[in-house]
Amino acid sequence: MNANTQATSSRVAASGVTWLALAWRTLWRDARAGELRLLVVAVALGVAALSSVSFLADRLNGGLQRDARQLLGGDVVVVSDHATPDDIAQRAAQLGLKGVTTLTFPTMARGVLAKGGEGNSKLVALKAVEAGYPLRGELRVADDLMQAQVSLTPEGAQAARKTKQVPERGQAWVDAGGLEALGLDVGDALFLGDVRVRITQVLVTEPDRGAGFMNFAPRVMINRGDIDATGLIQPASRVNWRLALVGEPAAVADFSDWLQIESKKPDVRGVRVESLDAGRPEMRQTLDRAGKFLNLVALLAALLSAVAVALAARAFAARHLDDCAMLRVLGLSQRHITLAYSAEFVWVGMFASGLGLVLGYAVHWVFVALLKGLVETALPAPSVWPVVYGLGTGLTLLLAFGLPPVLQLASVPALRVMRRDVGELKATTLSVWALGLTGFAVLLVAVSRDVKLGLMVVGGFAGAVLVFAGMAWLAVWLLRRSVVEGAAPPWLMLATRQISARPVYAMVQVSALAVGLLALALLVLLRTDLISSWRNATPADAPNRFILNIQPSQSEPFLQNLRDAGVNKLDWYPMVRGRLVAVNDVSVTPDSFTDERAKRLMDREFNVSYSVEPPAHNQVVGGTWQAEDPKGLSIEDGIAKTFNLKLGDSLRFDIAGMQREARITSVRRVDWTSMRANFFVMYPVERLTTDEGFDVPTTYIAAFRAPPRVTGQSFDNQLTRSFPNITNVDMGATLNQVQSVLGQVVSAVEFLFLFTLAAGLVVLFAAVTATREERAREYAVLRALGASNQLLARVQRAELAGVGALAGLLATSVAMAMGWGLARFAFEFEWTASPWVPLLGAAVGALLALAAGWWGLRDVLRRPVVQTLRQASH
Repeated sequence: MNANTQATSSRVAASGVTWLALAWRTLWRDARAGELRLLVVAVALGVAALSSVSFLADRLNGGLQRDARQLLGGDVVVVSDHATPDDIAQRAAQLGLKGVTTLTFPTMARGVLAKGGEGNSKLVALKAVEAGYPLRGELRVADDLMQAQVSLTPEGAQAARKTKQVPERGQAWVDAGGLEALGLDVGDALFLGDVRVRITQVLVTEPDRGAGFMNFAPRVMINRGDIDATGLIQPASRVNWRLALVGEPAAVADFSDWLQIESKKPDVRGVRVESLDAGRPEMRQTLDRAGKFLNLVALLAALLSAVAVALAARAFAARHLDDCAMLRVLGLSQRHITLAYSAEFVWVGMFASGLGLVLGYAVHWVFVALLKGLVETALPAPSVWPVVYGLGTGLTLLLAFGLPPVLQLASVPALRVMRRDVGELKATTLSVWALGLTGFAVLLVAVSRDVKLGLMVVGGFAGAVLVFAGMAWLAVWLLRRSVVEGAAPPWLMLATRQISARPVYAMVQVSALAVGLLALALLVLLRTDLISSWRNATPADAPNRFILNIQPSQSEPFLQNLRDAGVNKLDWYPMVRGRLVAVNDVSVTPDSFTDERAKRLMDREFNVSYSVEPPAHNQVVGGTWQAEDPKGLSIEDGIAKTFNLKLGDSLRFDIAGMQREARITSVRRVDWTSMRANFFVMYPVERLTTDEGFDVPTTYIAAFRAPPRVTGQSFDNQLTRSFPNITNVDMGATLNQVQSVLGQVVSAVEFLFLFTLAAGLVVLFAAVTATREERAREYAVLRALGASNQLLARVQRAELAGVGALAGLLATSVAMAMGWGLARFAFEFEWTASPWVPLLGAAVGALLALAAGWWGLRDVLRRPVVQTLRQASH
C-alpha cells in the first residue's frame, strides 16, 4: 500500500467521514491515478455503438410516421382491384372525410412528334387523377425537360414548381424518364389506347408514387375524365383503384377500424387499407437487412464491452485489496465500504454512459450523412428512448459485470495487512452472474428491435463462453501431460508451468480472449462473405431489361437478335398463366384463406414456368428437385407459407381452361430483389402438358443487361420494331436505386464496424493485462533466483502466443457455426466459410495476443526486482 492511500485511510477514519464522502474521495483518487480509464472506455464504447444505431432508428421511424400521410397521399387510403364499393365511399362521407380517387395500371404508349413523324413506343405506368389530387403532399411539375432534369439534382431541387392543379382533359403530364424513353418533349402528342393527348408539363414529383419499385415504368398522368375514351380498361384489366381520404383524426381512426372489419367479410373482395409497409417491398427488404446488420454489430460491441468491464473491474478490485484491508484496520465497517464503492461505480457508470451517448449521437450524424438520399426530408429530433436505452446499457454493464468483484472488497479481512495470502478475490457466485447476465440479455434483445437476432447473438455468446471454458480446462490438462521434464527447452517448460499453475486464470484468460476474437471473427467473416452475398444478389451486371410476351415462333429470331447485340448472358424461361383451383383435391377460392395476401394472390393468375434444371439463382431449401417428374412441382417458400403448403401437398392449376395436377416435391428460396426472372411455381420438366396430354399455351420471358454500346432508346426501339408484340420493361432506374442504397448501407455498416473493432481490442488488452501484478511478482522471484530477462521474455511470448492461438482456434470455430446460423436464419443467405479459417484464426489470435501483451505488459520485466518484492510484502 502506498503512502497516499495510507494517508487517505487515516483521514477517513479520524474524521468519521460518511460513505458518500468516502465514495467521492475514492473516485477522485482513482480517476487521477488512471484506475478507471479502462472501465470508462469499455462502457463508453458499448453505449456509443448501441445508442448510435438507436438514435438513427428512432429518427427514421419518427420521420416515417411524420411523413406517412404525405407518402400515402392521404390520412387513410382504400386500395382495391375494382371500383371502390359504394358503401365504403358512403361510410367515408358519413364520417365527414374528403376523398379523391386515382387509377393506375401499366399500358403501352406511342409518341407522335409535333414536327411530324412517329415517336417511340414504351410501356408506361398510366395514372388517372381527378381535381383535388393530392390531398396530402406536394405535386411538382416543370415546363420542359431541361428544367425537370435540373430539379432532380440536389442543387436544383426547387426548380420544379408546386401545383394544385391536375392535367386538363386532353392533356398529359409525363416524367423525365418517360420523355427520354419516348423521344418526346413538352408539346408533342401521345397515343394512349384510342385517345391522343398532348404533353403539357413534365411531372417531377408525386407524393404517393412510393419508391418506384412497383411503378417501374415511366409515369404518365392524365385527367380521369379521359380514361373511358382510351378504351384501355376492359373487364379483365388489372387496375389499381386508390381512394385517398383525409379528415379529423378521430373520424379517420373510426373509418380505418370499420374498414378493417368490413374488408374481412366474405362478400367483400379485393379491398384493403394501404400502409407504408406495402409500398416499397424491395427497399424495405434492403433496409431491414441493413438494420439487422447494424444491430448485429452494435450487439457485438455491447457484448465485448461487457467482457472488458468484467475483466477491468476484477483487475481494479485486485489493486484495491490492500486499501480496503487498511480501511478495515482503521475501523470502517463492511457496509461503509460497500456503499462507498457502489456509489463510485454508479457515478462512473453515469459519466461513461453520458460520454457514450454523446459519442453515439455524434456517430449517428455520420450515418445520416452516409444514408443521404434515402430520406428525402429533414428528420425529426430523436425521442427520449435512445437516451434511456443508452443510460440503461451503461449502468447495466457496470453494475452487472463490474460491481460483483468490487463488492468483494468489503469482505477483505484486516489480517491482510500482515498476511498477503488472505483475502484474495473469489469467483463471483453463479446467482450473481446469472442475475446480471439475464438483465443484460433482456436489455440487448429489447434494444436490438429483433427478438430472433438478439436471442441468437446473446444465446450464442452464452453457449460459447461455456464451450471456451471447458475447452480451455481440457487444453491446460493436456498441456501438463504433453511437456516432458528435461525434453523441452527451459523457456517452454517455464511457460507451461506458468499456465498450468493457474488453471482458473488460464480458463478466464482464454475465454475472455476467445470471446473478443469470436466477435471480431464474426464481423470479419460476415462482413466479407455476407456483404459479398448481399451484393451478389444485385450485382453490377444484374439484368436491367425484362422482355415479356415473346411467342414460341419468335424465340430463335429474338435470341439471335440479342446475340448480334452482344448479349450472351440472360435468363430465358417459358411462362404460363395458371390459376390455382384446388389443394389436396379440395377446391379453393379467395374465401378459403384468412390471410389478405393469400386472398389477393388467389384472385389472380400465377406466372408459372418449367425447366429440367432448377434456376441457378434459386436455392432448394426443402425436398429435392426431381428432373422430368411429370407429377412434381417446385414452389417458392414465401408462397408456401402464405398458403400454408408443405412438401407432398397436391396442387391443381387451371391453365387456359385445362387442368394440371402435381405434388410439391421441392421448396425454393427466391430473392425477389435479385433482379432476375423468378417464379412462384416451376415444373421440373422440359415440356409442360395438361393432365390430358395437351401442350399448354406458352410465351417466353427474357431478362438481360442491355449492352453498353447499344443501351438506351436505339436498342429498345430496335427490339420493339422487330417484335412489336413484346412488352419491354426497363429496370435500369430501379436497379441503380437498389445498388445505390446497398452501397450506402454497407458504408454505414463498415463505419460502425470500427467501434466493434475498438471494443474487441479493449477486451484483448483487458484479458492480457488482467494478471499483470501476479506476473510481476512471479517474474521478480524468478529474476531473484537468477533467471535472465531474455529467458523471461521468451516465456512471456510463449505463454501469450499459446493462449492466443488456442483462443483464436476456438473463436473462429464457433464463429463459423454462429455465422452460418445468422446468415441462414437472420439474413436469409447461404454462407459457408473456408475450412482453413480456424487455422488462420489461431495464427491471428497468437499475433493479437502478442501485440496486446507487448503493449500492456512491456513494463513488467523492466520493473526493479526489489521494488516488486517490497510491494508484494506490504
